[in-house]
Amino acid sequence: MSGRGRAGARARARVRVRVRTREEIRRFLAIGPVQVAELDLKPGGDEGEGRHGADLRPGPGSPPVTHGEVFLLVRQAGRPVGTLLTRVPEGTDPRTALAEAARSGFPGITGAARAARVTGDTEAARGAGVGCAPGSGGERDGAVPPFASVVVATRERAGRLARALDSLLAQEHPRFEVVVVDNAPVTGETRELVEGEYGERVRYVCEPVPGLAVAHNRGLATARGEVVAFTDDDVVADPRWLTELTAPFAADPRLGCATGLILPARLRTPAQVLLESHGGFAKGFTPTTYDPHDPPRDEPLFPFTAGRFGSGANMAFRAEALRGVGGFDPATGAGTSARGGDDLYGFVRVLAQGHRLHYTPYALVWHHHRETWADLETQAYGYGAGLTACLTAVLVNRPALLPAFLARLPRGLAHARTLTAVRDTDGGGGAPGAHDSRTHPWPRRLSRLQRRGMVQGPLGYLRARRALSSGAGRDAR
Repeated sequence: MSGRGRAGARARARVRVRVRTREEIRRFLAIGPVQVAELDLKPGGDEGEGRHGADLRPGPGSPPVTHGEVFLLVRQAGRPVGTLLTRVPEGTDPRTALAEAARSGFPGITGAARAARVTGDTEAARGAGVGCAPGSGGERDGAVPPFASVVVATRERAGRLARALDSLLAQEHPRFEVVVVDNAPVTGETRELVEGEYGERVRYVCEPVPGLAVAHNRGLATARGEVVAFTDDDVVADPRWLTELTAPFAADPRLGCATGLILPARLRTPAQVLLESHGGFAKGFTPTTYDPHDPPRDEPLFPFTAGRFGSGANMAFRAEALRGVGGFDPATGAGTSARGGDDLYGFVRVLAQGHRLHYTPYALVWHHHRETWADLETQAYGYGAGLTACLTAVLVNRPALLPAFLARLPRGLAHARTLTAVRDTDGGGGAPGAHDSRTHPWPRRLSRLQRRGMVQGPLGYLRARRALSSGAGRDAR
């Protein structure tokens, strides 16, 4: 083929990509909003007791539930049990309709499961189909949670931060502090909010070097707690979040990290619905303990599939364990050219040091997902880049893990292809589904960006390291 022919072929290919992207965006814009709500089924509240057996609340910042599609968190006596996508028929009482749907979708939460939750009988709960795990009972079975520090890194989002801080100060935890790390601020809004509105209830710290990992490390250095929890400025924390997240540390001296459940606060825009249909941030409703001395048989890539363990908006570390591995790698995370991966890096490093990691669905935060197609493009690229940047950081800082990484590489590549695969969007959009099922639509444009991010992640990490080194050199001069 001549040079002119090859140029024409490339031009036609670019046109096809643009046409396909426009069609994907058209379908994306057709995705309708979904209401978010939570329903707490009370002990003894079977069908015969009607509306008095269930408490219905809209998601944080959402209006009261009406007819239409609903993404529903089901609780049993306050504890999250599962989610379902259902519909309230027009003209029916939402509480009654959703209670019926919940009891139909989760029959195991009555009978033996209810008795198990009241008596602490985990074997009965397992028999009823309710997920429990050894050591998970400490969240409510008498373990006194340790003194905890909550670190919130933020940058120029005072409005969102106020909402998060209000929920954090309402925690039922017996002893904790809240530390706000203002990362590379350009205005004084965050300082004014914290010092003016919250006074001594919240400590303010400024970190001038940009980067989420740098900000988290500053929070770690400042924290006074035995356990340090991290969350984002765009969440609303459930009142029992901190207690449920930190109590496992009192029950298990080998525990180095705990993560919790993240659900969407709102699903008002197509971007929010599509992100949640892709799996969102949730990791399911079964408490799970990961032990590096007894690797899970169904996780052949352990511990390098760190994304399965949790997310940075809902994680806590034993302060001694995280400090023992040097904290987070400052060349990872949002605000650097690595674009992410700081949380995943922390998980892998703590596990590699021999500590356990525990996931509990009872520690819940509601996350405000990003709202536009452009946000989704940025997020898809960042997911891919952050993953491979994290793996690069782990190998740079812990070269002894290289043989184990290489042994898992073939399966890892297959896992990456599955994770980023294009999924058919002919159905007209997505709907929140089973967590980590990867069965709902994922447009080609977002898949390509995610894979491009995976390729660029190691280079971004190395650029971030160089930038930190050159900045440190300038400071020394």
